[in-house]
Order: sequence, then C-alpha cells, then structure tokens
Amino acid sequence: MDEILGWFQLKSVPGVGNHLFKRLVERFGSPRAALAATRAQLLEVEGITPRLALAIRSQPMPEAAASEAQAACRSGCRLVTLTDPGYPRLLREIPDPPPLLYVRGELVADEAPVAVVGARVPTEYGLAAARQISADLAQLGFTVVSGLALGIDGAAHEGALSTGGRTVAVLGSGLDNLYPPQHRGLAGRVAASGAVVSEFPLAAGPDAHHFPIRNRIISGMSLGTVVVEAARGSGSLITAHLAAEQNREVFAVPGSIQSFKSMGTHTLIKQGAKLVESAQDIVAELGPRLARAGASGARFPAAAAGIEAPGLSAEERRVLERLGPYPTHIDELGQRLSLPPGVLAAVLLQLELKGYAVQLPGAHFTLARDGRTRA
Repeated sequence: MDEILGWFQLKSVPGVGNHLFKRLVERFGSPRAALAATRAQLLEVEGITPRLALAIRSQPMPEAAASEAQAACRSGCRLVTLTDPGYPRLLREIPDPPPLLYVRGELVADEAPVAVVGARVPTEYGLAAARQISADLAQLGFTVVSGLALGIDGAAHEGALSTGGRTVAVLGSGLDNLYPPQHRGLAGRVAASGAVVSEFPLAAGPDAHHFPIRNRIISGMSLGTVVVEAARGSGSLITAHLAAEQNREVFAVPGSIQSFKSMGTHTLIKQGAKLVESAQDIVAELGPRLARAGASGARFPAAAAGIEAPGLSAEERRVLERLGPYPTHIDELGQRLSLPPGVLAAVLLQLELKGYAVQLPGAHFTLARDGRTRA
C-alpha cells in the first residue's frame, strides 16, 4: 500500500501531468524517489520549473488520494503502475501513458492487441463485420481491445468472446461507475476472459471529456486500430488519428457509398489506412512487425494452432507445422526446414491448393483462414 500511495501522491501534484510523470519515473525509478529528490535533481528533468520542483518536494498526501487507494484495494480491482511488469508494453511507449491503471481481470504484457472500434449506432453490416473480424482475430491469438460502448465496440467484445479469445475493455468512466449500464453483464464476461481497464477514479462518471482521453489508451495499447463504421466527426476517427500519431497501424472496413456511417472509414482509406475485408488483411500488415519482435514464434507456434490436416503427406504436415497466423518468408521457411527451394515451393503450392496455406505478397505464407483450424 505504501508504494501505491506514492503514485497517488505524485499524481496529485498540480502541474505534474502524464508526460512529466513519465519523465520523473524514468529519471528516478519510482514516485517515492522523485518526491524525495533534491531541488537540483528535479530541475535536471525536462519540463520541471523551480516552482514545480518546490511543489513536488512539499506535496503532502491528499486525504482524497489516500481514500481512493484504499477504496481500490477494497473493491477487488488491481492497481497496475507504469513500472509494473503487467503494464501494457505498447501503452508504456506513448508520450503520456497513464501512471496507473485500475484493472478488473488480467492484463498480459506480451499479448498481441488490436483495437476494433466504430459507431455507437451502426448498421447490421457494421455489427456483423465487427463480430466476424474480432472473432477471427481472437481465434488467431490476438487480444481484441475496444471501449465497451454500444454498437461496434460491444460487437467487437462479443466476437472475441464467441471464440473463447481474450478481449480488453477500456472505459471512459471509473470501474465502479460502469458505462453504459446496459453492458454490465458484458463487462463481467470481458473481465473473466481478459480485463476491464480505466485510468479514472473508481467513482468517476462518464464525462464527455473522458472519452477522447480514454481513446488514446485504446490506440496506445494496440498494435493497430480497426475502424469498422464511423460518420465524419466520430470519436472512432479520433482513435484512428491517435493511433497514427503513436506510430501504430490504422485499418478501415469499407462500407456502402450511400451510407453516411461509412464516410469516416472511406476518408481514412483515402488518407492511407489499410483497407480491411477480413482479419487476414490485418495479419498481413502486422505480421512482419510481430515477427521482428519475436512474437510470432513465442506466442503463436503453428503446432499449437490445432490444425486438422487429413490427407496430407508427411512432408506437407511438416511444412504446415511451421506456418502460423503471421506471414513467414519462403526463404525463412527453407532455412528452418532445411528443404531445397524447389521442393518447398512445390509443397507450399499443394498446401495452397488444399486450402491450408495462403501466399501473400513478397513470397510470404500464412495459415489459411477457412475453418480448417479448430475453434
């Protein structure tokens, strides 16, 4: 508790926002150390003025902050700090990560998260697309991140849950003031399979200005953001623009040219967002990044994908076991399998013809997404 109190104490200093909080923790290692630092040491941190250094050194523990920390412990939620190993790795990389998160459920630091967001009042087409894409992503081992809102967000969570996959909901209110109330049951299921997360105090309401703040967490903790349906001016477009600013991928699902609910997604596509027709389009874009980070081999071994492969030769099975949801270059497959290029190309062709493999641009191959894997 004492360590957590330090986070609340530093957070309560007027003038110490998320940017400065991150710099202070990076410089001193913990809020307690920052609070105990000398004036000269504090002034070495970019953005710290003499007046702010004095405020940090003299800041008492506010009674409200201490009460909030105790309430969080009593409520059964977990407080995950910026230095906690369970803090989302990608979120830690943005310029203004929340110093601490209130969490119900479990965050997994090395998961592969993808945000799926969209209109609160979508079309049936949009709902179906969000459910299908999210279900397919979850089945491939991705964590689906969304905002628990009505419409596309709820469909994204439902899609991930339908395959037994992981999903994370990021709230624009406190965990004890869940919004929208219609999704209380869904929030419980999300927490059981993943996590419900907020940076706001437990009792915080769904104030309008909270949601743009919340959106930077959705995009910040994700490898990429998929916008399914959005009118011009939609909050989902804010999330997409935040993703781009955070150097994350932006994806958009096309819709009818006659529907105003597709105008936002079509604008994103014109601006360079990746057009998405299926989860495979997302995998093709994110796969090389994950492969470079070592995530594909560590988290999604092909042998663990539950492949049902009747009627394959021993060599075809051997190659299939080396394929996963992320694209792998044919040269890398050849090195792993010690197969001559001609033999490997012939085996891959047979796997494509039989519906087990898909060739992507640049001689990359992945598992097919056609129901041949177990749910």
